Parts: sequence; C-alpha cells; structure tokens
Amino acid sequence: MHLDVLDLRNFYYRSALGRGAQRVIRDELTRIWPEAKGQTVAGFGFAVPLMRPYLAEARRVIGLMPGPQGVMPWPAGQPNVSVLCEDTFWPIQTGQVDKLVVMHGLETSDNPDALLDECWRVLGPGGRAVFVVPNRAGIWSRSDKTPFGFGRPFSLGQLDALLRRHQFVTERSISMLYQPPSHRRIWRKMAPLLERVGHNVPYVAAGGVLMVEVSKHMAAPTRTGLTEVVKRPLRALEGMNGTPETARGSPLRSSDQLG
Repeated sequence: MHLDVLDLRNFYYRSALGRGAQRVIRDELTRIWPEAKGQTVAGFGFAVPLMRPYLAEARRVIGLMPGPQGVMPWPAGQPNVSVLCEDTFWPIQTGQVDKLVVMHGLETSDNPDALLDECWRVLGPGGRAVFVVPNRAGIWSRSDKTPFGFGRPFSLGQLDALLRRHQFVTERSISMLYQPPSHRRIWRKMAPLLERVGHNVPYVAAGGVLMVEVSKHMAAPTRTGLTEVVKRPLRALEGMNGTPETARGSPLRSSDQLG
C-alpha cells in the first residue's frame, strides 16, 4: 500500500532526517547520472526529491505519482510537472523515457510485476532505470519513523532476480544510508561521517537503502518461418537422373508433363 503524499512531503522537505536522506540518495544518483541533457527523465512513486538536478537541462522531466498515494505540485515556484497516474498505466508513450527513477513505488505497489512491465514499456532502447528500495538487512526497514519502514524490503539478490525476470540487466548496485534513522541531533551531526565510513565497509547489507541501476534488455526477434524453410530446401535438381518430382516429392504423371 502506497504512503500518503503529505507524509512523504513532510519527511523529505520538513524534517532534518528526511533532508539528510534526500541529500545522500540524490548525491549517489547524480554520481551515476551526472547529466541528462536533451533527455526525458521520469520518476515514479515519490522520486521528485531526486530529480531537481535534471530540471535545467533535460528535455522533459515528469513526476509520476500513483493514485493511492496522491499528488502534489512540483517543483515549487516553477511550472508543475507532477502527474497523478495508475500504478500500471502511465500517460507516457512506449519507449519515450531515457532515464527512470523509482522510489517508494516498487516496495509499496500491490502489483509489482505489472509495475515493472510498465517500467520496461516506457523505457526507450538504451534507456536506464534506477530503483531505490529499503534494504531487508538494514535498520531503516525496521523503523516506521521513515518511509523506508513501510512496504516490502528487498535483499540485493531478491531485487536482482525480480528485475531479471522482467528483462532488466543490472549494471551496478549501491548501498547507502549507514546513519541511524533517528531525529536526534547527535546522529544528524554524525551522519556525514557515518556515510563516509559506511562506503568503505565491504559489506553491501550494511546500508539501510539499496540503489540498483538497470538497463533495458532487448530480446532478439524470432525469425518466423525461417527454420521450416531451411528444413525443406528446394528440390530443383532432384529427378535429373530419373523421373522429375514435384515440390512434395510425388512423380509427375505422363499427362502432367509438357509436350
């Protein structure tokens, strides 16, 4: 079940913990995708806090917000790009998106398989997507003080298998949010240090959130009919030393032969 858009807005824009989490996740995203010049960038769920860096240079930015969650105008002070939509039916033409960000969308969806099919549909050839989900092994998924404590958390293996089943190829995976999900001032001050230390820990399960970048896998087209043609080659030379044959191998009757 999707969270309420007002709760998400209050967390990411009106709390120190939420602003800190937004900054950490957005910095990782811009490290993976430093620019989107002339491209179409879309976000589903509540991905708009991560998409501001692309507003200036992208050809188009779209914030897709699911109906059960609700929608809010975004970005503040600029023309609105937020759209209310269904989980599995987006108002975007097939193959129109170059970059797609999904946050607070996959783990809270009632139909994740259909949602991933829709993600695959809107991505163009060579398109990339990033999924941000709560880490099953992290402490953020065990606390209801943040939006990452709701919905279905994933291990890296579970998420990778799910994405491969829907024809996505994992390009890279990142663990983040090593800081405790606490509003206490002491933890807020220590957050940057904890994030730096956490990135040097060779244990992907340590972070509270997983970010996985995938590309769209295009299956090779099936060559209908070619196999059957090869199995039944032309018999142009058959019958040279005997009675001519038809394509089906039946001898010609004398009445069928040309005079």
